[in-house]
Amino acid sequence: MEGKVKMSYKIATLGSHSALQILKGAKDEGFETIAICEKGREKPYKSFRVADEIITLNNFSELTKIESKLREKNAILIPHGTYTGVMSQEAIERLKVAYFGNRKILKWEYDRTLQRDWLKKAGLTLPKIFKKPEDIDRPVIIKFFGARGGKGFFLAKTTEEFYRKLKAKEAKKYIIQEYVIGAPIYIHYFYSPITDELEIMSFDKRYESNVDSIGRIAAKDQLDMGLDTSYNITGNVPIVVRESLLPEIFEMGESVVKASKKLEKQGMVGPFSLETVITPDLKFYVFEISARIVAGTNFFINSSPYADLRYNGQMSTGRRIAREIKIAIEKNKLGEVLI
Repeated sequence: MEGKVKMSYKIATLGSHSALQILKGAKDEGFETIAICEKGREKPYKSFRVADEIITLNNFSELTKIESKLREKNAILIPHGTYTGVMSQEAIERLKVAYFGNRKILKWEYDRTLQRDWLKKAGLTLPKIFKKPEDIDRPVIIKFFGARGGKGFFLAKTTEEFYRKLKAKEAKKYIIQEYVIGAPIYIHYFYSPITDELEIMSFDKRYESNVDSIGRIAAKDQLDMGLDTSYNITGNVPIVVRESLLPEIFEMGESVVKASKKLEKQGMVGPFSLETVITPDLKFYVFEISARIVAGTNFFINSSPYADLRYNGQMSTGRRIAREIKIAIEKNKLGEVLI
């Protein structure tokens, strides 16, 4: 009976970002899958055989046009970074399709001012924010709003440099954040409201263009060439962290979940990630939060060292989402994970 109930639902997501592992994980848990693709971009989902069905749109922003079709198929949408990139928060909240996670939490990710409030309420250590360019007195990084994959971010160390570089940017809504020197580490968590337990799934760092290639060029040549750094993400690199840091990493994640429940009813559900920098004295600075699955988990499409410890292998973040949905169906608790 449970198998029949489970199979009456289908797992759907936009064909982008982390869709391959989401769809594979769903199939591994016994669900049928739907990839929603922009025309001409269906090939990966056909080739890797993760989609039982492919629905094409001219643009992802047309998702609302297939709401009734997805509802007829009893589809559950799994969010990732592309959603907040192509749809407004209002559109996401208006979607009349079952949705994994708490869709109201996404606004706390998109708006960097709200995001900082969330992280402060969690008691985490944050870099300084400069309210206006004229206050810049140290190296800063300028970050634009939304899930842009680092696109457009730039460094500056003076007010003049800030205004010069900003002229070349299309997006104008930004924050000016202190640039903290240290080792960047992205922490991938999963919180289950069914068990009230936080899991550490994996860690990564970003492989960014052109900042990760500039280091191969001598400083003199960098100056001669007039290079400006770019932080556009091209891929991700797996990390295993120093084991003695794990207790603090668990505490940070648990604090974020606790704070989320004070921001929105039911709070954080499912996967999320903290972008951190660890200084030489092993102090964590938290730069931002992603309130859904992040692309850095894609390396661990079968498992990670941490998932191996807990699940004895074969558990990606994508599959963990499907497992949570399956457990919720079997325990008649879908209302706790589809918000």
